Amino acid sequence: MTDICCIGHITRDRIITQVPPVTTHCAGGSAYYMAWAIQALPHDVNFHLITSVSSEVMPEVEKLRQAGVRVTAFESDTNVFFENKYGANMDNRTQRVLAKSAPFTLNELNDEQARVFHLGTLLADDFAPEIVEYLATKGDVSIDVQGYLREVVGEEVRACEWTDKLRLLKHTAILKVNEWECQTLTNMTDPYEAAQQIYDWGVREVIITLGGGGSVIYTEGKFYETPAYPPTKLVDATGCGDTYSAGYLYARARGMSYIESGQFAAAMCTLKLEHTGPFAHSIDDVHQIIKNNQ
Repeated sequence: MTDICCIGHITRDRIITQVPPVTTHCAGGSAYYMAWAIQALPHDVNFHLITSVSSEVMPEVEKLRQAGVRVTAFESDTNVFFENKYGANMDNRTQRVLAKSAPFTLNELNDEQARVFHLGTLLADDFAPEIVEYLATKGDVSIDVQGYLREVVGEEVRACEWTDKLRLLKHTAILKVNEWECQTLTNMTDPYEAAQQIYDWGVREVIITLGGGGSVIYTEGKFYETPAYPPTKLVDATGCGDTYSAGYLYARARGMSYIESGQFAAAMCTLKLEHTGPFAHSIDDVHQIIKNNQ
């Protein structure tokens, strides 16, 4: 049985940062960052990546396979191409989508069995509502909400309403949102009140990341707070939220508590922020970050 099955597109990314001024071309996407983050940790959690890529990006799939990641890759004529442009404050990002990939289908996911299905959504139409409902009959559905709140108009990425949120959140076991996404979903500015609202909509574990303010987890009627551990240098925030999801789901699969899982995820984010590209450290590095900040 697969512990964590991550489903999502691997993208081509153009990352533009101001401090220092650098333009980087690389692979990306929620699924890509999660797969490499899980791969870097001890292989005691059974992980499977399901993706859809063009022939141009297939070499990235082969790199993951060579590193020991189990990958099922469906072929797509086109591939998602994101441009992420950051301001001097890394929390400020503008995006363009220069190409899209085909949505996932029920036939592609019909045979997969997993304890947790993590949907690495990039755009609102990546997963039809029926897919979420179907996967919830087989295991826990984990969603990073970012993609559901993005639509593409021309090449510009614009915020949009998640029209199916009440239909799908009752089938969602774990939901991760950042502060802005949290307000967009609930129209509430207080993340603690918003977390309770999302929980009342049917989500078992609500995770709200607050940038430099750390993160808060709400489940079983209790809040668990985790500080943000300061990085030695701030290089690139791309994939940081996906790294958090990887760390949290890995820790929960290992039987760690909510607070331990939040700390583990936060420490992985700290290490990820210090370089461009996916998480590439050891579990000892993660534990050292936590120890240094106790």
